Amino acid sequence: MQQAYEGYFENGKFYPSGPPMRIQGRRRVVLTVLDDEVPKETRQAQAWREFFDTVNASDEEIPGTFERVDFTQEVDL
Repeated sequence: MQQAYEGYFENGKFYPSGPPMRIQGRRRVVLTVLDDEVPKETRQAQAWREFFDTVNASDEEIPGTFERVDFTQEVDL
């Protein structure tokens, strides 16, 4: 079975853009380095990635619906 992974190299390390790679045993690989540079992740993109990584790693059940919130209304806490 052949598999392809996309990501980028930085400082000698490969960072996949998808889920973690699971490669069993000793496998022959072909590495193609492309000419295009990968832009650095913005702080906002990094924050969203960390948020979704944390949500996906959580074992808590996510409810199907959420209570509506009106952010324009002042509330005493």
